Amino acid sequence: MTHHLPGVFIVSDSIGETAEMVVRAAASQFNSGNMEIRQIPNISDTDILEEIVHQAAANHFLIAYTLVINELAEFLKAEAAKAGVTCVDILGPLIDAFKRVSDIEPKREPGLLRKIDEMYYRRVEAVEFAVRYDDGKDPRGINQADIVLVGVSRTSKTPLSMYLAHKRIKVANVPLVPEVAPPEELFKVERGKVIGLILNPEQLNHIRMERLKTLGLKGQASYANLERIMEEMEFAEKVMKRLGCPIIDVTNRAVEETASKILEIYYRRLSHV
Repeated sequence: MTHHLPGVFIVSDSIGETAEMVVRAAASQFNSGNMEIRQIPNISDTDILEEIVHQAAANHFLIAYTLVINELAEFLKAEAAKAGVTCVDILGPLIDAFKRVSDIEPKREPGLLRKIDEMYYRRVEAVEFAVRYDDGKDPRGINQADIVLVGVSRTSKTPLSMYLAHKRIKVANVPLVPEVAPPEELFKVERGKVIGLILNPEQLNHIRMERLKTLGLKGQASYANLERIMEEMEFAEKVMKRLGCPIIDVTNRAVEETASKILEIYYRRLSHV
């Protein structure tokens, strides 16, 4: 006699991904690759639950559910018990355990896990964006970015881009160098999107000297020459003036502190859009 696993109705007041993963993980213990799964997401009333129980009884299906709205969960359990349908609560026991141990009431709000997942994916997307459009690699990123940072080399553009990416903000950064004309895209984006970064020339000189040492290069290179730095800063400030962009002095500021200022400017701009 051949035995088969029953089909499963997956019932959820969100999209049902959690229940489906658990059901498939459990079914894998029975080497069952052809089990029938029917998903019924976004449940919001009892009428559909009645019909699901009726269908489950008629087709010898079991029901696995993630209903965080208590009234719906209780109704489904009662209906399934009356119809003799096996009904498995995927989240309830664990939510109850957390409640018992913490003495905190659960939110009972559908879709919270999905919201957390979306935040995670937005963060990953923002990090990938920061890498792709770092150091002016591709000026097309200027239009797509939430924030564009401009400044001379070693003014913390890249660390700031990555830090802000972890807050799900897409940042492109563009170095300002006297010998290279700034991309035209900088002058076409909406006002306030571009933010300039400046740094005390002596501190910048010290940072660049240290950078050269780590690369095993001599400190006499023009990159770390104070006169050259002054020339770069003058050029950068002219560009920033032409852009009419907000300017932040990052001298002796931690990345977190500068990022906080940038976010302040960013959210202020959004509130006026």
